[in-house]
Amino acid sequence: MLRRHQAIPLLQAAQASPTLAQLSRLTSDSSARLKAIEPLIPPGMRASIQAGPIEGSTWCLLVKGNAAASKLRQLLPSFEAHLRSKGWDVQFIRIKIQARSAG
Repeated sequence: MLRRHQAIPLLQAAQASPTLAQLSRLTSDSSARLKAIEPLIPPGMRASIQAGPIEGSTWCLLVKGNAAASKLRQLLPSFEAHLRSKGWDVQFIRIKIQARSAG
């Protein structure tokens, strides 16, 4: 007996799997958080920052370069306060500097 596998949309697969559904929710939440603080980020830095993982009440921002990370650290208290005022449980924001690819 042959079994044929049918392709299903990613969203449908994510909703059918509790693990993927949770990952999808966290990814959406992380992106929404970044969008919420975007007006607080200096325009020249916005392209250097990406939404990262969420672990409990800690959120991570991925940053390109040490200089951007240093400036961003100064803004973290205002980011955290802003997100809390919007209803997110953000107690701490971590910054992770993205490694540059050799190529």
